[in-house]
Amino acid sequence: MRGLGARTSILLWLLLSGASMPATAETVYPQVTPGVELEFPRDEGAHPDFRIEWWYVTGWVQDEDARPIGFQVTFFRVRPGLGETNPSRFAARQILFGHAAIAEPAIGRLRHAERSARAGFDLAYAREGLTDVRLDDWSIRQDGDRYHTVVQGDDFVMRLDLDRVQPPLLQGERGFSRKGPSPLAASYYYSLPQLQVSGEIVIDGRRRVVTGEAWFDHEWSSDVLDEQSRGWDWMGINLDDGGALMAFRLRDGEGRARWAAATLRSADGAVQTFGPEQVEWTPVRRWTSPRTGAEYPVQWRVRVGDREFDVEPLMDDAELDSRSSTGTIYWEGPVRLLGAGGAPLGRGYLELTGYAGQLDL
Repeated sequence: MRGLGARTSILLWLLLSGASMPATAETVYPQVTPGVELEFPRDEGAHPDFRIEWWYVTGWVQDEDARPIGFQVTFFRVRPGLGETNPSRFAARQILFGHAAIAEPAIGRLRHAERSARAGFDLAYAREGLTDVRLDDWSIRQDGDRYHTVVQGDDFVMRLDLDRVQPPLLQGERGFSRKGPSPLAASYYYSLPQLQVSGEIVIDGRRRVVTGEAWFDHEWSSDVLDEQSRGWDWMGINLDDGGALMAFRLRDGEGRARWAAATLRSADGAVQTFGPEQVEWTPVRRWTSPRTGAEYPVQWRVRVGDREFDVEPLMDDAELDSRSSTGTIYWEGPVRLLGAGGAPLGRGYLELTGYAGQLDL
């Protein structure tokens, strides 16, 4: 369950960028329906007819001094439904957004950067057929089972290779992932856990050679959230034994769960899926942002089936303010997964949205 965006922020971006928006009939987007067989590598590429899509990489690496570093690289593609009949090459038929972040738990610092642009002129695009997304000097590109990503912020650069060692993990019903009581709120969704990461991260001009693991989500839809949902809580965990765990829940305005789901793949490849009655998120500890005043439950106990897990952050301050691009404020940071008696089980990322205001997606 990933992805950020707001209809209001997209319209604001179009106005500020001077994009032409002639009056057109309401755009008809394709619906996400069950029973569609995902095909690889075809479905690793873009699906431009759908309203929104994202490629989302989160991971843990360590440098030569064994210091942990968390990272996030995200590309969003949005079809706003404006200017689609405009023949101009400048028409904003597709918009691309990018988020990137570096988490340094040892010093409790989060660095992040954003990009946004209309697709076109080979400067910004999301191509079909395989993963190949570019946003100015940011990119993620697939070459067989390897993905190469380059992003650059004001004070950091990431150049990383992500090698796939496991098959795609289809979320929900073979890739059909419901996001609420109504089956109309759904997405196509698969994950690539246990990616092996190598490359370099440059922070404040210092180059660090890094290795580690990552989690890659790809999701596309035309209607993700219903009107009653305020936001979501999500985690993707690479288990130490080679397995993978994804879990999410959607919340209403009172913080009650409207929907929840989880997928667990064991080290031998067996996959279990869990529905709303089998997944429960219980906050353990909260942190209040000194910048926005938003209160985030950063530590959790999560029940999946008959198992309980503790989710603990490596650092509390992992709030990202992306109001200049997707219009949202959210929390995204590295976490540990613990079992009975505090036994370490895995590492991954936790995402918390809708705590600084309701999402409109």
